[in-house]
Amino acid sequence: MTDTLPYAEVIGDPIAHSKSPVIHGFWLEKLEIEAEYRKTHVKPEELAAYFLKRRADPDWLGCNVTIPHKVAVMDYVTDPGNVGGLIGAMNTIACETGGPLIGTNTDAGGFLAPLQAMEWSGKSAVIIGAGGAARAILYALDQMGVSDITIMVRDTAKGQALLDRAGVQGTVIAMDEALPSAELLVNSSPLGMTGQPPLAIDLSPLPPEAVVYDIVYAPLDTPLLVQARARDLRTIDGLEMLIGQAALAFDIFFDAPAPREYDDELRARLTAAG
Repeated sequence: MTDTLPYAEVIGDPIAHSKSPVIHGFWLEKLEIEAEYRKTHVKPEELAAYFLKRRADPDWLGCNVTIPHKVAVMDYVTDPGNVGGLIGAMNTIACETGGPLIGTNTDAGGFLAPLQAMEWSGKSAVIIGAGGAARAILYALDQMGVSDITIMVRDTAKGQALLDRAGVQGTVIAMDEALPSAELLVNSSPLGMTGQPPLAIDLSPLPPEAVVYDIVYAPLDTPLLVQARARDLRTIDGLEMLIGQAALAFDIFFDAPAPREYDDELRARLTAAG
């Protein structure tokens, strides 16, 4: 492929671990679309210059956004869907030639998809973390009617600010407090990710029907999921949300539905890629 092909990309800091290029590249290959999907390391202080440069590139279709930029990117885009007000974070920026940059969020839909597939209908959940992903997850759970939400976070003030901004009634606890009994536990933090501190937590308070959902996908079998499976709890790994949110973004960038009928083959490729 040449540099003249249209392309989208994912930006973050760090970014080397991202599997998004494998996912989008797989779908582009299956659909025989002449385009590329890349990953680009962008530091926080480089965001303004990055968008200025990309807007001048006629081949650029937009970008996905990962840690730590999901909140900061809102300063550089238009927001026709009030994503900033409803969720307070964006993970997808679309660009149309001659038009404004448009921000949206596919994390919420990507997060919900595997829960809906297993017909989960619980009313209590614990979210670990209070970053950009947690904002989308909190919004999604609130939309599902989950009424008992606990935020578990190192900085309890940040956790309370997350609830207050979303207008959601909930409880905030510190990471060293006991995990409450809940039907869903979601790790939305980078804890447990390769190169990050481990997530040390006692799962014994969870009931037998609980679901443990870790959005970390590097490694795929996180210690949290291993511990959950040892207790015979249902689990959802990070690839589920990653593929789900990517599918929504793929349609935005390349104007074609992602070919989800190949999910098993895609997961095998992602797993083999390490």
